[in-house]
Amino acid sequence: MNRFSRPAASLLAALALPSPGSAAPAAEPFRVGGAVLEPVDSASLPGFPGPDAAATLAAFRRTCRAPPATPQPATVAGAPEALRAACTRAESVPDAEAARFFAEAFTPYRIARPPAGGKPETRTGFLTGYFEPELVGAARPSPEFTAAVLARPDDLVSLEPGETRPGLDPALRAARRTGDGFEAYPDRAAIEDGALGARARPLLYLRDAVDLFVLQVQGSGRVRLTDGRAVRVLYDGRNGRPYTSIGKLIVAEGHLPLDGLTLARWTGWLRANPQHAARLMRANASYIFFRLAEIDDPSLGPPGGAGVPLSPGRNLAVDANLWRYGLPFWLEGRIAGAAEPGRLVVAADTGSAIVGPARGDLYLGTGAEAGIAAGNLRDPVGFVVLLPKSGASAP
Repeated sequence: MNRFSRPAASLLAALALPSPGSAAPAAEPFRVGGAVLEPVDSASLPGFPGPDAAATLAAFRRTCRAPPATPQPATVAGAPEALRAACTRAESVPDAEAARFFAEAFTPYRIARPPAGGKPETRTGFLTGYFEPELVGAARPSPEFTAAVLARPDDLVSLEPGETRPGLDPALRAARRTGDGFEAYPDRAAIEDGALGARARPLLYLRDAVDLFVLQVQGSGRVRLTDGRAVRVLYDGRNGRPYTSIGKLIVAEGHLPLDGLTLARWTGWLRANPQHAARLMRANASYIFFRLAEIDDPSLGPPGGAGVPLSPGRNLAVDANLWRYGLPFWLEGRIAGAAEPGRLVVAADTGSAIVGPARGDLYLGTGAEAGIAAGNLRDPVGFVVLLPKSGASAP
């Protein structure tokens, strides 16, 4: 993957932004992940910053208040000092002034792919949606609840972006600690066949392997236990193996068409076709481990990569190797059937399938309705990143 190759702290210098009243010096276009960032006037963005900028301001403040749960490379775009200054200013901005804050504290840049290899320039990216599933579970196994949700094993070593271990494939993002070093962590099939041994520690049990697979694809969920309690099940690491989309496999084998392939449809097909289900699920070598947490605010989702609870419709998962958590993005397009021509969101999460500068996954909430909306969101949209101005803390 191409990455922004300059230190994040030198971002504004790389942009060669002029001081007020001065002429802009000639400079190479600012690039992130192979895309060119073109400065635009926020007034030229139809609908910006949307009818409810205060909701995005609240999401921005939440992201500002917590340190990232997942470290990011030093090379991500978004000058940390300038972003911290914008965070400081945001704390004293009244909700009624949210639109003015985003217009004054940030400079918008449209993300464009330059022409290459005979392909024309493109100014659109791809937006999908994700959600927090609500599932039914039990504290102990039974004929009705057979799929164990596993805790993080004590021999799992997660690797940061760019980090490797001797003898391991650099593409692997986790390793297994052994007596004399490290080895590749078992894949999904091996884990299901008992490769973890005593290190397989169940936290609770879901109805079946399909519910567990959904939980792992989404990365977290709420589980209502048979004793009446509700708990949140949060991501706590993965085996580092590559992710394979089961939807693509189902379509590629001709079982279902791509058009209308919603979560409800493919999970229903898996349950109706158990002779294919286990094989297709095991083709996804990636395996997710979890931890339990209380549900503090039912209106918010689980913590994302930025370490703060996600706000439905206001938080975006981005390529965390390219963009710093906390950066606002203006999505150009009618999102999830909304009447507005765009939406202002805040980067606060990431995902293994979210790769590239103009690729995003919009968090849409909890439960079945959010799941339907997420399954239907697969749209080409324009991506405009808002980079914090130097001196953003000024009134």
